[in-house]
Amino acid sequence: MDGNFEWGIPMAQLKLEFCGHTALLIMSNPPANTWTRETLTALRDTVRELNQNKSVYALVITGEGQKFFSAGADLNLFANGDKAVASDMARIFGEAFETLSQFRGVSIAAINGYAMGGGLEVALACDIRIAETQAQMALPEAKVGLLPCAGGTQNLAWLVGEGWAKRMILCGERLTAEKALQIGLVEEVVASGTALEAALTLADKVAEQSPSAVTACKTLIQQGRTVTINAALPLERELFVGLFDTKDQVEGVSAFLQKRAPNWVNG
Repeated sequence: MDGNFEWGIPMAQLKLEFCGHTALLIMSNPPANTWTRETLTALRDTVRELNQNKSVYALVITGEGQKFFSAGADLNLFANGDKAVASDMARIFGEAFETLSQFRGVSIAAINGYAMGGGLEVALACDIRIAETQAQMALPEAKVGLLPCAGGTQNLAWLVGEGWAKRMILCGERLTAEKALQIGLVEEVVASGTALEAALTLADKVAEQSPSAVTACKTLIQQGRTVTINAALPLERELFVGLFDTKDQVEGVSAFLQKRAPNWVNG
């Protein structure tokens, strides 16, 4: 890593490091890397800042330690049934993970252990998920009288289909990494202790693409969730032409014709 920064929050629960054109976010709230209001706010604000950093093309998020990616929210927050607390936490969960989903580059979750509740929802907000073989995933909120409020009901169903989403959410089914791969919840399963390395290697491949083109492509792919193909196809052509206003388009074509590596400027 060529530099790191820790947010000024209790126990440095969210760590930010940089490796080339990749930002690495590490959830660090032992023993289970649970989310707090402070870390969710920090996640939201960090992604917003990374969006303004033209040297960052990819974002990798993982958990610290060998057992947990993240166990989600600390249920002690909801023990007294305070609706005001619940409303505030639901809002900040949504803001944080929706901001992550809208990150202009490529986001990759390196799932190094248990991903439960909000811990799985943050992975669902990423573009790509790589899980270690021992990882397990679940959205068990209904077991304690709650529901996934940070995109889980929507993002999970979009990825794996309504049937498996209902099995996980309504029946409380916990998945192994291999089953998650089988149904399309994760894109790759790797050996224990290697998810971060695999995610960073994939992030390096992102840096080979034009960041301007990646942003446009990601926008178009995610359009499929909210608009019809008849609405998306004209936008596809519009964004294609719009890339000709960027320096990266000229650089990309020139580099290919000159048989050299491109020098992207993200603009």
